[in-house]
Amino acid sequence: MTVENYEIFAIKYAEHADRKRVENFLLDDDHDAPGPLDFVLWVIRNEHRTIVVDTGFDETESRNRGRELIRSPTEALAVVGVEAASVDTVVITHLHFDHAGSMGAFGKARFHLQAAEMAFATGPCMCHGLFREAYSAEHVCAMVRNVYSGRVMFHDGDGAVAPGVTVHKIGGHTRGVQSVRVMTGTGPVVLASDGSHYYENFETRKVFPTVIDVEDSLKGYARLEDLAGSRRRVVPGHDPLVFKRYPAMNASTQGVAHRLDVDRLDPA
Repeated sequence: MTVENYEIFAIKYAEHADRKRVENFLLDDDHDAPGPLDFVLWVIRNEHRTIVVDTGFDETESRNRGRELIRSPTEALAVVGVEAASVDTVVITHLHFDHAGSMGAFGKARFHLQAAEMAFATGPCMCHGLFREAYSAEHVCAMVRNVYSGRVMFHDGDGAVAPGVTVHKIGGHTRGVQSVRVMTGTGPVVLASDGSHYYENFETRKVFPTVIDVEDSLKGYARLEDLAGSRRRVVPGHDPLVFKRYPAMNASTQGVAHRLDVDRLDPA
């Protein structure tokens, strides 16, 4: 398969501004310090194709879960000129409420998902409130309907989405969370999604508390770094620092849509 290069955008659509560090790091010793969290969609594109990574959540989930929805996922995509209804390829990194809502807006899309994630979200682990808390039954049922309509491409570990775009099961956070490796003009970039919520998770090996397997999470941090070839080329899924370490698409998208296929702004 011929490898292609892409540009990548992170687009912020919601936030949880009053979150504490105790909610983000196991065994952290600074429990009451602020730990704000951003909710992000990603767009991967070149002259041949546009790929969306994750589909966010809607107003109903925002109200139910106390998260601030700044713009709908479809409005967020429009910031970078993407119309959800025209997208034919979507990667769902996992089926948690903030990553797999609004799938109905992508009427033409085929969804890429780890088989282990589908099994996890519909299997016996969902009998436990601890594991099902971050899932929405509506989202999971929507994915089941996509399966029955022939619109899901399942992966078992590593898989190809397009030339230069691959998915990789990381696990730990859920049984089937996957990250996305993208070739760009400056080298590979790994969109960790919830393979690592924050830079600090993989940089210091502090595991995110929503976890089904701590060992898999720790192994996953190392895998992310191996896939990227450098820690500087791993982009965490929810860290507000992403919008400080990468440049905005233009002056009007500061803090909203930033480029990830270019060198980081911070020299460290």
